[in-house]
Amino acid sequence: METVKRGYVPKDTTEFGPKAAAKLNAAAQELAFLLDRGYDTKSASTFVGNHHLLSERQRLALARITSPRAALEERERKRLREAPAALVLDGFNTIITLEVALSGSLLLEGMDGTIRDLAGLRGSYRIVDKTVRAVELLLARLEALGVKEALFYLDQQVSNSGRLRALLLDKAAERGVQVRVELHPSVDGVLSRLENVVTTDAIILDKCGSWYNLNRGIIEEAVPEAWVLRLEPLGSWNRTTEEP
Repeated sequence: METVKRGYVPKDTTEFGPKAAAKLNAAAQELAFLLDRGYDTKSASTFVGNHHLLSERQRLALARITSPRAALEERERKRLREAPAALVLDGFNTIITLEVALSGSLLLEGMDGTIRDLAGLRGSYRIVDKTVRAVELLLARLEALGVKEALFYLDQQVSNSGRLRALLLDKAAERGVQVRVELHPSVDGVLSRLENVVTTDAIILDKCGSWYNLNRGIIEEAVPEAWVLRLEPLGSWNRTTEEP
């Protein structure tokens, strides 16, 4: 199986390293200020990014980290403190983040307490050496939490979604969790209407009925060495979203 560092970009060590921290912190504060006053994320990110001469990747990172306070408060209200007996998972979103963590590539702690990646999907996906371990960690965590049923949704149009489905079902046979995997053409639309959702997609988090912050617990427990960018000014804003 191909050895790949999912989400690895050589420039990240510079663009998100210690020397860039002060600039990123200031930019995040300014972006949050604008979002709280009704500016849309795209225009506000462009304005702040131009002001601080940020790269495209730095701008994308800030947009994924930062959210308006009203959205944060609503997400916190809907966040489940304990895992329910049944969960519905955004499959690619969840597994790719774990692959990135296992690869030692850049992860981002959002103001809502989720841990996101910058890997992106863009319609293509291939199973790599980190995929099996990511699936094993995910299923083990579900079992440890007492989750009895897990329904994974995978984007039907993404390449190798069928292979990932087969891998999930194969590994689930060894666990005490009943796993189902559905390939669907509009995963975001489905999850946005459901309860007990596992995702870090901000649009889904804002629309779904309730959600559980699964990946954060997995990464902190099983991949403590993962590279997670945490911006200082945002720390006090997301303390309430930490797992109990």
